[in-house]
Amino acid sequence: MILEKLSILNYKNIEQVELTLSPKINCFLGSNGMGKTNLLDAIYYLSFCKSYNNPIDSQNIRHNSDFAVIQGWYDVEEKKEEFFCSLRRRQKKQFKRNKKEYERLSEHIGSLPLIMISPSDSELINGGSEERRKFIDQFLSQFDKEYLHALLNYNKALQQRNALLKLEGAIDETLLDLWDEQLVAEGYVIYDKRKNFVDKFIPTFQKFYNFICSSNEKVELKYESHFLENDFGQLIRQRRERDKILGYTTVGIHKDDLDMQMDGYSIKRVGSQGQNKTYVVALKFAQFDFLSKAGMTLPILLMDDIFDKLDSSRVEQIINLVLDKDFGQIFITDTNREHLDEILSRTNSMYHLYEVNKGEVIPKNTMI
Repeated sequence: MILEKLSILNYKNIEQVELTLSPKINCFLGSNGMGKTNLLDAIYYLSFCKSYNNPIDSQNIRHNSDFAVIQGWYDVEEKKEEFFCSLRRRQKKQFKRNKKEYERLSEHIGSLPLIMISPSDSELINGGSEERRKFIDQFLSQFDKEYLHALLNYNKALQQRNALLKLEGAIDETLLDLWDEQLVAEGYVIYDKRKNFVDKFIPTFQKFYNFICSSNEKVELKYESHFLENDFGQLIRQRRERDKILGYTTVGIHKDDLDMQMDGYSIKRVGSQGQNKTYVVALKFAQFDFLSKAGMTLPILLMDDIFDKLDSSRVEQIINLVLDKDFGQIFITDTNREHLDEILSRTNSMYHLYEVNKGEVIPKNTMI
């Protein structure tokens, strides 16, 4: 899959940009705060119908503007596709494929497979369990529609159950039974798919980590869930009275977590900055490898300032990965011209190099 042309209007600090892109490598150079990340985020938005780092759509519209528009023209397995998204303050966002609006945004997920690596990914290690569940959910939803539908249904049932638990006075037990049944049914679908994914994912993740850091460190992922050792239907019934007191559902798939380990310990406690960064980058490269084998088209890879906090040997190994033939179209941002120059000097592929300054994107040079 190739993003051939990108048009952005009033998205974050980008007033107006139109780019014809390289089918292989696109590099964006600039200081922090100039708009490099915002440009990649616009591409991400076209794949997921939301920003990578700001879920509030109105805050993604440029200051003093009432709307934002992102358009992308793609070649998906030799078929031309046009995607259009518009955001307006105090209005519902609009998303179209080939000029036809989606009835539900969930229909779009998976159409434009993509993996993004960003400095904010450090929250996978340092943040709460919600960040790690999102890591699994967004990934599996790109190629497993059954998973996506189960997740949407589970979240709706959870929202309804929590609303019921917050009511004052007597609670309708029959209605509570109904939401419990749906949580159990959808929860087992989600649990089975998450567990199966993690089991298959770990060897690939270990392979990429070892390649990048060339060490004997052993990295691991441990899936934690209420479903692992419990009859969840029985567990949620046992917790009902407690849930009524607290006013929310205390057990379920929405409490799952991934214990991210290195040498048998939580990497959050023992990892250095470089080890943590390598861990997260390896997770994302493993996602790309997994997704490319699971889908019908090669995903786009977005890499936002990923060389920071890494020593020269790890940077070298990442550059070797980026230049591998198994990767398709790549977008890279960096504040360091040397990293980008090294990548471009060693590639025989087509590339475009841009400078980003205060939301303006300036072409520098290309290799056709």
